[in-house]
Amino acid sequence: MKDLLRARTSLKEEIEILLNNQVKMEAEASAKYLAMASWCDRNGFKHSAKYFLHQSDEERGHMLKIFNYLMTVGGTAISPEVSGVKQEYPTFKSVFETALQSEIAVTQSINRIVTAARKEEDYATENFLQWFVSEQIEEEDNARRAIELFDVIGEDGTGLYVIDKAIGKIGSDE
Repeated sequence: MKDLLRARTSLKEEIEILLNNQVKMEAEASAKYLAMASWCDRNGFKHSAKYFLHQSDEERGHMLKIFNYLMTVGGTAISPEVSGVKQEYPTFKSVFETALQSEIAVTQSINRIVTAARKEEDYATENFLQWFVSEQIEEEDNARRAIELFDVIGEDGTGLYVIDKAIGKIGSDE
């Protein structure tokens, strides 16, 4: 049966597994950002909460984009299970440091899939993933910009309030 299923797609099993792992990673990122939004909201950082809600939606969109690609090319898309999402953070800044670490991990994962697709001469998947390669440049830049605000503005006095307001503008045309 497995050979028959493999015959209906040119997608190599290794690439299908990597793409399904990426679907799970994007789902986990979406869930992490929801938790970060909740933490920010509970701690009075309303603009940052809104920022993370938007990020969560984006990550879910990325997940669905890959999920749909898998179905389109005849692969088996697997609906991911997400558990163990961290809900608490020691500081406002640590939320953004965690977000940057997550974006870097996603970039590295996308790069590994592109490399594997190239090795397997799967040009359709490599081409599909170029959108994600470009997207990750923006995602990492936004995460770094958020952390830079802590250094530029400082956390003393009204600093956290000003940082929260500035975070609300990241990714917009300002």
